[in-house]
Amino acid sequence: MIIYGRNAVHEAIRGPRTVGQVWATPGALKEPWLAEAGIRPSPQTADEIASRCGSDGHQGICAEVSDYLYLEGEDLLALDQPLIIALDQVQDPQNLGAICRSAECAGAAGLVLPERRAAEVTPAVCKASAGAVEHLPLAQVRNLTDFLNAAKARGFWCYGADADATMDYRKVDFSGAVVLVMGSEGKGLRPRVASACDGLISLPLRGKIESLSVGAAAAVLLYTAAATRS
Repeated sequence: MIIYGRNAVHEAIRGPRTVGQVWATPGALKEPWLAEAGIRPSPQTADEIASRCGSDGHQGICAEVSDYLYLEGEDLLALDQPLIIALDQVQDPQNLGAICRSAECAGAAGLVLPERRAAEVTPAVCKASAGAVEHLPLAQVRNLTDFLNAAKARGFWCYGADADATMDYRKVDFSGAVVLVMGSEGKGLRPRVASACDGLISLPLRGKIESLSVGAAAAVLLYTAAATRS
């Protein structure tokens, strides 16, 4: 996999993945963390890097890294009192990257994705997450509803975000083992996933726009949960 962007490459170097060849423009070669890591990138022009990584948003650097290794859902459920975020068929790489960034910064223990009809960790997601995917454990599960039922059997509380829910997110106790479930862009939670949650919560909207993006809503809920758990 060829990842691109200064934060994405920097965090890949700091994370568990194996980093192979790195390519950089003269400007990016000056990044101090490259020398600190003992890495000597191969000089290339911006156009050459864009051709190599397939994006103009490379910020002058790209790197070859090993494939991303997903965990099993059980690996996250085995953690002690974790805060986990699960995404129900979120398909936009930018949304997945943004949510990973918020989750990692808020101290979530991990993120769960369905194996099908969902975004995966790609170079675009690495860039959008500012490298957060290198430090946030991600698990893929065959069936999200089954994962939520397994979580509840282990003592987790599962809360799904739903714009039409009557429970205000500020009145929820997020202590202990918790799974936050976010629905897909436009469609929200699928009925079976929603019914597997212990409760559905909403964020009050005071403006004229009908809804928040899934990335923005996830950030609010993650930091609210983190604040009540500290």
